[in-house]
Amino acid sequence: MITVNNVGLRFGDRKLFENINVKFTPGNCYGLIGANGAGKSTFLKILSGEIEAQTGTVSISPNDRLAVLKQDHFQYEEVEVLQVVIMGHSRLYEIMQEKDAIYMKADFSEEDGMRAAELEGEFAELNGWEAESEAAILLKGLGIGEDLHNKKMGELSGAEKVKVLLAQALFGKPDILLLDEPTNHLDIKAIQWLEEFLINFENTVIVVSHDRHFLNKVCTHIADLDFSNIQIYVGNYDFWYESSQLAQKMAQEANKKKEEKIKELQTFIARFSANASKSKQATSRKKLLDKITLDDIKPSSRRYPYVAFTPEREIGNDLLNVSNLSKTVDGVKVLDNISFTLNKDDKVALLGKNEIAKTTLLQILSGEMEPDSGSYKWGVTTSQSYFPKDNTEFFEGVELNLIEWLRQFSPQDETESFLRGFLGRMLFSGEEALKKASVLSGGEKVRCMLSKMMLSGANVLLLDEPTNHLDLESITALNNGLINFKGSLIFTSHDHQFIETIANRIIELTPSGIVDKYMTYNEYLESEQLQKQVKEMYA
Repeated sequence: MITVNNVGLRFGDRKLFENINVKFTPGNCYGLIGANGAGKSTFLKILSGEIEAQTGTVSISPNDRLAVLKQDHFQYEEVEVLQVVIMGHSRLYEIMQEKDAIYMKADFSEEDGMRAAELEGEFAELNGWEAESEAAILLKGLGIGEDLHNKKMGELSGAEKVKVLLAQALFGKPDILLLDEPTNHLDIKAIQWLEEFLINFENTVIVVSHDRHFLNKVCTHIADLDFSNIQIYVGNYDFWYESSQLAQKMAQEANKKKEEKIKELQTFIARFSANASKSKQATSRKKLLDKITLDDIKPSSRRYPYVAFTPEREIGNDLLNVSNLSKTVDGVKVLDNISFTLNKDDKVALLGKNEIAKTTLLQILSGEMEPDSGSYKWGVTTSQSYFPKDNTEFFEGVELNLIEWLRQFSPQDETESFLRGFLGRMLFSGEEALKKASVLSGGEKVRCMLSKMMLSGANVLLLDEPTNHLDLESITALNNGLINFKGSLIFTSHDHQFIETIANRIIELTPSGIVDKYMTYNEYLESEQLQKQVKEMYA
């Protein structure tokens, strides 16, 4: 268990935390959420001891072992992969090192023998004989094959290193696990494996993530960092989000009878209690949900951008025809005779392991790149707007303020007040609208690019990883905006909930061609799993 008493921290004149008093108890998984800049990662560093709070204390139960997902991907370049994982249990690794050093001595003494016996006893207590097999199981679950286990970290790709460091944090069943964005750079299978691991994990987990589906799957509680303090709520992210929206509504309707509000709350809790019954943590969570009162639900200070794409003209039936598109990039054929037709109301999630292939297809369809062979044709009623994965060219060295920057992309010569109103809906109000485009953060750049797309009035949207760099609030706003969009779109994303709630068609680019299905993302994953099981049965 971790107990936080009166923790406070300031950076200059800015108050980050003040008098935080919370307990994180065994058996629970806490999703630590908060707006960008609220201090989520800093708070995890205080819990781990990497940063010291200016006031208050953090105490951990005696003999509890704490593990942290490390962020330095180049820390172990000369160390073998399997050893890096075992290093996650520092005491066990120290024993192994000392043991090996003693047994390699040419002049092995009686004292050495006694020390070795002590170490062997502690080694056995820490389940040392199973260490290598446990490390191998974790690596395999995350998609790191046995052929890589004895290689040095420097020989691995960036994505593979991330998985090894995650396995290191999970190794040896730590009592407390701190994970900062653990799903970053993970593929779908690795994320699913991690979800199952954490659902079955019996100790304390505190996780920061922008992946709402992941938070919904694994979290028993949400720790909301807001107003420089932390409030803990029972339930997953969706329950917290709906709670905060309900609280906002109740605050705005203060004159409403309390009995009516209580009835609304009871209906709300009953709905989420029923949903919670699907999870392994359901019984205790449902009991806690049933105890929630009006006073437990508080409005959030979060600000959500307003994302709405309004087509200037209605789209016709003839949208897009793609015929035998092929493209080679850096000597590798990434697209090979790709053909499909885009229909009215299609919202296509573009999947595939090859990130370059997906980006290349979107670049070709947007006119940014020419294919080597094949063709594509847009319908006469269509107008397209493209969101690139890399938006550097739109901002690097650009000394325009945001009003001037947005005016470049306005079909009409709009007034400053119109552009300010547009930027204000995307959280650039007042002096924020006068910031230079060149100094924006990653999330701010994305919000500007979305403003540009909304201003275009296009009826077909092409989006390449639009949730990258966005906080949960902006992801939620974009998600809702695309659900309500009355045109067609093709998009890529690694956000499970984003894909599931928007797409009605899945196109997967594979080395042997495309898989094209009219179904939801969850249905597609289930069909893929079923096919895999059938293949294994007859293998």
